[in-house]
Amino acid sequence: MKTDHLYYPYASQRMTVHAQKGMVSTTQPLAAQAGLRILQKGGNAIDAAIAASACLTVVEPNSTSIGGDSFALVWVKGELHGLNASGPAPQSISIDKVKELGHDHMPSQGVLPITVPGTPASWAALSKRFGKLPLTEVLQPAIEYARDGFPVSPEIGRFWDIRYHENKNQFKGEEFQEWFNIYAPNGRAPKIGEIWRSPDHARTLQAIGETDGESFYRGEIAEKIAACVGKYNGFLSKEDLAAYQPEWVQPISVNYKGYDIWEIPPNGQGIVALMALQMLKAFDFTDKDAVDTYHKQIEAVKLAYVDGLKYITDPKNMKVTEKELLSEKYADLRRDLITDEAILPEPGEPIPGGTAYLATADQEGNMVSFIQSHAGDFGSGVVVPGTGICLLNRGSGFSLDPDHHNALAGGKKTLHTIIPGFITKDNEPVGPFGVMCGMIQPQAHVQVVMNMVDFMLNPQATLDAPRWRWIKEKLIEVEPQFPDHIAKALVRKGHIVQRAVESGMFGRGQIIVRDPKTGILSGGTEPRADGSIAVW
Repeated sequence: MKTDHLYYPYASQRMTVHAQKGMVSTTQPLAAQAGLRILQKGGNAIDAAIAASACLTVVEPNSTSIGGDSFALVWVKGELHGLNASGPAPQSISIDKVKELGHDHMPSQGVLPITVPGTPASWAALSKRFGKLPLTEVLQPAIEYARDGFPVSPEIGRFWDIRYHENKNQFKGEEFQEWFNIYAPNGRAPKIGEIWRSPDHARTLQAIGETDGESFYRGEIAEKIAACVGKYNGFLSKEDLAAYQPEWVQPISVNYKGYDIWEIPPNGQGIVALMALQMLKAFDFTDKDAVDTYHKQIEAVKLAYVDGLKYITDPKNMKVTEKELLSEKYADLRRDLITDEAILPEPGEPIPGGTAYLATADQEGNMVSFIQSHAGDFGSGVVVPGTGICLLNRGSGFSLDPDHHNALAGGKKTLHTIIPGFITKDNEPVGPFGVMCGMIQPQAHVQVVMNMVDFMLNPQATLDAPRWRWIKEKLIEVEPQFPDHIAKALVRKGHIVQRAVESGMFGRGQIIVRDPKTGILSGGTEPRADGSIAVW
């Protein structure tokens, strides 16, 4: 992997950023600066990640909230740790109860898709195990921005306005009124550059910090959440919140051409990226902008994704194991299906045996890959009065088909789209990476890894490169700047190619790479967002 700047013809022309003592890369400048502020006060990369995460719940509220979920990959003292802070469905919910309310599929808004939020618990768990500073101090930048306000940044303001107009037409029930009170206080979305503040949000963050998250799950905030959901006939209860604990998990990996690529195990969809890379590692790729390169990437992702959509769910309910899905023999079988023509992908039979991403690093060698979300933009649309908490709608991912692997059940975790990534080589950290935005995430992880490993692009050029995303069957969508001659060549191979009008659904990524000899950090940030890297 190279860390010097490479010119890429479709790039934003940003330069890779270098630093020695610390780096925080996020989709929003104020959040990046919040993480840097904590580093400079004596915190480590874990403290910086928590600070940036909390700040993003304030300054990028369309993408994430206190009421969302989180996952993290943390490199500390020569070891990679995984944290799954996604929450389960309420214990009392069931397929029959949802159908009795008149639904034939899980709704995406309102109280029914609300699951237990995991993000506050992730902050407390990370702080307790690896942090150096008190949680109250780490959350202080976010508290200040919520209390005193901040000027809305361009891309966030644009999406906020779009979502306001959509919600104005869709949110008709009383349960959505608090959303408009908080996020459209003047009868509209705040304008780009306009100051927006949420004092309730600040008080909630303060309470989380002072109680190490206990108030959110077993205190006054929990009472308010349960009362709000119960008022509108939802299922999330005080008992569901009180029972919740995030899980420390063993990360999973495959070796791709000498580099170990790490993901969180299911219920996250990171295994999809690993399955695709298992297929692709047998091919030699010499030219990034060759139709054969794109064709094989697309075919491998398609085959991996249909398996993921069939099999990934709460690991306690999975019918196949991670080992089976990632086995070399199964990869060989799936790779044999890749020909010169686009195929209609079908799930195989394994051989038995709305999101924000950030990356941080410090001079001690600690590195964090952290991702959080409340699912769709502004989650469920239900904001708990007096708290500023917009609750997630992650339960919308469940199926109401009782025979489906990801069928709804009380206390079960759904397939989760948000995935942090991490790369190591020879048991040494290369660094954290991630690309947020729904179902493109494992597809983008494959593209990012290949850009760096196969084509030697630096972090910024890796993120600048135009992306594609598989939609279904033979249909793919490409960015506006995607090379036209490649798109036409893919059509000749049987792909159905549509060109997007804008890049909003192609993900927003961050990358930090550490030089193993010098310890120098090199970072790239997303040109498709208000991306920023704060360095020290």
